[in-house]
This record gives sequence, structure tokens and C-alpha cells, in this order.
Amino acid sequence: MTKLLPSGRAPALPLLLPLLLLLSPYDGLSSRRGNDRGVVPANGFASSSPSRPPPSSGASSSSAAALSHRDGRVGRAFLPRGGSRDGVDDGSGPGATALSSTLTSVESDVGPALEVVSQSNWDLLSDRGRAALSRLILYDLSSGHNGQRHVYGDWPEAGAEDDGKRTLADQIADLDGSYPGGLPAYLRKAKTLLQESADGTNPFAEFEASVPEGESLSYTDPDANAHTGMTFNEAEQAGLTGIGDTAFVLVAGGLGERLGYSGIKLSLETNLCTNKSYLEVYAKYIQAMQRMAHLQTGRDGDRVRIPLVIMTSDDTDPLTRQLLKDNDNFGFDEGQVTIVKQDKVAALSNGNAGLSMKSRWEVETKPHGHGDVHHLLYREGLVDRWYTEGKRHVIFLQDTNALVINSVLPTLGVSIAKGFHMNSICIPRLAGEAAGAIARLEHKTDPEKSLVINVEYNQLDPLLSSQGDCKGDVPDPATGYSPYPGNANNLVIEMGAYARTLAGEDKGVVIEFVNPKYKDESRTEFKKPTRLECMMQDIPKLFQKEMGSEANIGFTMFDRWFTFSPAKNSLDAGVEDVKKGGKAPGTMSSAESDKYVQNQRKLKFAGVELDVTEEEDLSPVAGIPVTPGPRVILCPGFAITQREVVEKVSGGKITKRSTLVLEGEDLKVKNLDLDGALVIRTGHDCDVTVDGLVVRNKGYEVEEIPEGADVPEEVAIRGYTMSKHEVMEIIINEPGKYHVGPDGEVKRVE
Repeated sequence: MTKLLPSGRAPALPLLLPLLLLLSPYDGLSSRRGNDRGVVPANGFASSSPSRPPPSSGASSSSAAALSHRDGRVGRAFLPRGGSRDGVDDGSGPGATALSSTLTSVESDVGPALEVVSQSNWDLLSDRGRAALSRLILYDLSSGHNGQRHVYGDWPEAGAEDDGKRTLADQIADLDGSYPGGLPAYLRKAKTLLQESADGTNPFAEFEASVPEGESLSYTDPDANAHTGMTFNEAEQAGLTGIGDTAFVLVAGGLGERLGYSGIKLSLETNLCTNKSYLEVYAKYIQAMQRMAHLQTGRDGDRVRIPLVIMTSDDTDPLTRQLLKDNDNFGFDEGQVTIVKQDKVAALSNGNAGLSMKSRWEVETKPHGHGDVHHLLYREGLVDRWYTEGKRHVIFLQDTNALVINSVLPTLGVSIAKGFHMNSICIPRLAGEAAGAIARLEHKTDPEKSLVINVEYNQLDPLLSSQGDCKGDVPDPATGYSPYPGNANNLVIEMGAYARTLAGEDKGVVIEFVNPKYKDESRTEFKKPTRLECMMQDIPKLFQKEMGSEANIGFTMFDRWFTFSPAKNSLDAGVEDVKKGGKAPGTMSSAESDKYVQNQRKLKFAGVELDVTEEEDLSPVAGIPVTPGPRVILCPGFAITQREVVEKVSGGKITKRSTLVLEGEDLKVKNLDLDGALVIRTGHDCDVTVDGLVVRNKGYEVEEIPEGADVPEEVAIRGYTMSKHEVMEIIINEPGKYHVGPDGEVKRVE
């Protein structure tokens, strides 16, 4: 029986609201208590808490389907997602039983809601819709602003637009159920963060920055770094000792709209020589690591399997599944790939955190950010399972930076050698460059609150300008670069510390921030709706909270050519950047070109005679400077380490106009004389030696697309096509030992 509250009951709402927040349908996630007084500091850097033992998982395990599915419902001032300044409990503690016993009476206490929504309209809604809408109304009335009345007020009487009312209530239930603490917690935190943003609160007021401990590695320098003491080869060999005990996470929640492509970015071709997509390149790299780990362990019948998790969104999930299905999971075993899907969060229209309405009966939603990945991994029990299975590191990659696979092994090696709990893959950063930097933030009064973390470029200069010589973000005279390494946003995390941190109070829910674009200096109105966001690289804040000064977080820096060339910008945007003097347009064409150049450098290091493209050698195609060649692709199935390249390739020469593709784990190429196009692919257990091969043919040629030509968008985003006039292909799949001589004839060696 519905209990109607008399008019004037509003003063009791502050007492009722905490209970309703506790009774949000979100399952088993705590909100953050902050410090002992139940207060989360405005800057979001938590006070330390007692360390916790590694978790005992009660979370779900994946099914044995070929493609496991995790439909995760989780949804610059900082607060933890689902946290609040009031330290609301989540009902999982000692008082959980007593609290749950009040569920029926509290949920049915809908008097305030029925004061603004008629009984006839109320009866139209689903049970979950009524519960969520009641919580929203109670929250709104208790806040004293009625900032959400545009959502639930002035509904037409039953019989008019009834489907819209049901749809809106159910959407509110979805948003309420997908966020730790429910929609009221989201809105309360948003109001706090928006106020701090408008006030210009400095999140780093209590910190001073310094350069953290890390490693700087050079592919071509045989000498160890004087400060850190490791060579590239040493780091890579150390990484090989741990490759079988890894798991990979690929963050892929975005479409290619910024590139001018309507599909998912994982489906884009990394290059036009092999036409392999980003997802296929990552898959083949992981599988090459598996094979190497299996050979190292020598375990018969107990093949190493490295799991891959792909985090998708509503936008990318169906297309990602279809891409995997169409390509037989790119060679992965049944159950080896798991998909976890993040939800969107409500968009906010003003500084009072008013919900932005896409239409009368639909709340506008926006992506929450890739920081969701940590909670999703916790929620699905994946980290606990990996830890139990003996996995020791988890590697996080972004979707369209194919060069990053070069740096995975040496970064893993540095993590193992230095005992890093988290290790960020970094690149040299120009002072003032619009890229985040890794810094050690020393708390001025409490060392336990110090941490190593990414600091965004627009926060780094003010921070450095307030300390030391007050010069700000300036270059190191010795190197010309900022002393703070640039964050490439790819991570290697030690599994034990990660499991321990995720089992803590926040369950992997990282600190959030807001980044509204204001219409004017009054900082009250937005140019467009904003939302709470979170970033994957902010996980050190949780490490600091759970582990305090025990957390060992560092970085490994590589030359930019070796590890960083993401495809993120449209061709037009890239052309504009180049016109302004930019050196990194970030287009599909520049990413493809940089892939060829890094392989040129690898072959040059191995002793092959060829021209390596330098900046002054780049030639514009469709307005983007790219390499004139040679175009070289060394597939993961050919080599994933420096030592492999040096051992498998020796001597030879390659002309600038040439194209070379090598794929095969037991393929060796000696004294190649190439002027044209050559593709060699060999299968498993095919021991192939190519010695003295001479190739002369018309080869491949890049052809710029004429202006105004009607071409598919995946072609248009590059601005050119590749005409494959003539190529020598050597394809060997039957196991055995083979020799290929100067004339290209394949001979089986008995």
C-alpha cells in the first residue's frame, strides 16, 4: 500500500536522502569515505588508509564462449566516482542487514514524488522507473535548488505522451543503476566539482613536483643509461622472463569520427602493404608472445595463453564483436578474448549540475572516459582470476597506436627489474607541448600522500611556476626537452599490487574531474553540456590510497619514433596542423609512414643498407609529410625483439622505392638485394632461409586521391591509395626446412 506523505514533510528529506542513496540498485560498490572525518579533499588526493591484503574474489568468472561478454554497468577538480563529501556507506558493512530491512518502507515512501507527478502518471511507470525517479526527486527537493525539476515536473496528464514518460523513467533507472551510489551521488559530486571548477580551485596546492624515478632506453644505443643503468637489450631480455605471465587490456570505446571515419578505429588498416587492422596487429603480437613463452618454458600440452580484454562502449561494442566474428577471433582460442562494455553517464547543462535533456523524454548522455576500465576489470573478477592463475602483469594499450608494441617487452623488463607496481610508457616531451607529463607530486606536509602520476599540460606549467625557480614548464638545457617525460598513456601494472588496490574501498573507481567549456569569464554558463570524466592513467591515486608510500610507480621512456604515432586526427585537421608548423599531425597517413620509418631503423641497425627517412626527407602526400620509402613491415610473427631482428636479418640492400613485408617465426633473410616489392610469409614449423635473393619488379606506388574524388571514407582519411603494380610473393605453409636462393626458387632441404 502506497504511503502518502502530508504536505510540508520536506524538512525530513535530509534524513531520508542518505538512506535512498544507500539503497541505489548499484550492486556491491562502496562510495569513498575520504579521511577519518568523512571528508574527501577537494583536490581528490586521498589520505592514506591501512594497507589491505590481496582480495578474495567473489566476482563472476567468464564463460567458455569464444567471446566472453562483460556488460559492465558503471556508468579538473577531482573526486572518486560514487564518492561524496559525506562519507556515505554502501550497505556492505555490519549494518547491511538492518539497512536492507528498511528497503520496502523507504522505497514505498513516495509522497514527495506524488506531489509533483500525478498518481495516474506514476502508475504508468515500471517499478524500477518509479524507484529511480523517486530518488531523483527526493535528492532534488533536499538540495533546495530544484535543479532537476525540468526532468520530472509539469508532465502532461496520463494519456498524453505516455511512452515518453516510461522511456524517461527507465532511462533514469539505467543511469541510477549504472553509477556507484546512484544518480543522486553523481549529481552531488558534479555540483561540488563544478563549483570548484568555477572557483578555479587548484588541485595541486598542497604538492610540489619533481622528476620521478624511471628508465630511459634507446633502441640504437648499446650503452646503458648513466643514471638508470639498463640497456635496451637488457630490458627486453628481462621482459622475456615474464611474457607468459601477462594479460592485455585494449581500451577501445571510441569511434573514428575524429578521423573522419564512422566505423570503429580497431578496424582501420594500419598500413596499405599488408592491409592489417589495428586489432589484427595487436592480436598477432600477443600470439607471437605466446609462442615465444611456450618455447621458453618447453611445456608440452600446456600451451601458454595470454588473455585479452577489450573495453568497448555502446558505440563500438556490436562492431567490435562483428570484427572478431568475421575474422575468426584473429586466431585467438575460444574464451581467450573477453569484452567488457562501459556505460555512458548523464550530461550536465549548468553549474548546478542540471541534467541536460536531448529531448523532452530523453536525458543526454556522454562517454565517461577510459578510467572505467579498472572498475570493470574488478567487477567481473578478471584481475582476481588472473592473479590466482599466476599472471603477474597486466598491460594496457590504446586502440590506434600500433608502434606501442615495440615497447611492451622492454617496459615489462624494467617493471620486473625495478619492482615497479605501475610503469608508464613515455616519450620525450617538448616543454609546453599539449601532452600530459609524468611527475612525482610531493605532499608538503604528509609524505604518505605523495605519488607519481600524470599531470596534464595545462596544470603542469602553473604547478612548476609556483615552486623552485618559478620558471614553469621549460626545457632542460642539456637535452632541449622537458625533464618531465611525456605520457603516451600505455601502462604496465604489477598484478598483485593491482589486485590489492582494486579490492580497496573504491573497487577500481578512479578519481573523476569536470572540464566544462564556459561561455564567458563569469564561468556560469557552458558552451555545450559537460559531464564527469575519468582517465585510466589516474589509477595511481588509488595505489596511493591503498598502499601509501609503499606504492612504487615509475616510467620507461623511449624515442618517439619507436613507440608513439597514434592515428587520431582527420586529414583536414592534420593538414592545418602541418601548415602551422606542427611536426606530428596524428593522421592515418602519418601513422602509416611512421610505421615504415621505425622498421627502416630496425633493419639499418641490423646492418641492411638502406636510406632511413629523416624529417627533412619527408615528402608531402595529400598535404601530410610521409616517407618516400622504403616501406618496410616486420610483422610480429617475424620478430618482436631486437635480438630476433639482428639474428634473422643480415646484410643486403634495399632501394628507396621498395616495399618489404616479412612474416614467419623461423624465417631468416640474408644478403637481400631488393628493388621493387617483396612479400615473404611462412607458417608455423617452417624453417626458411632466404639467401642472396635478387628482386627487380615494378613494385608498389602511392597515388594521391584527386581532389573531389568519390572514394570510401577509409580511403579518404589517408588521402592516397596504393597501386600494387608488381610483387614477388614467397608463401610457405607446409612444415619443413627450405632454402630460397638468388632466383627466388624455393627448395626443400631434406
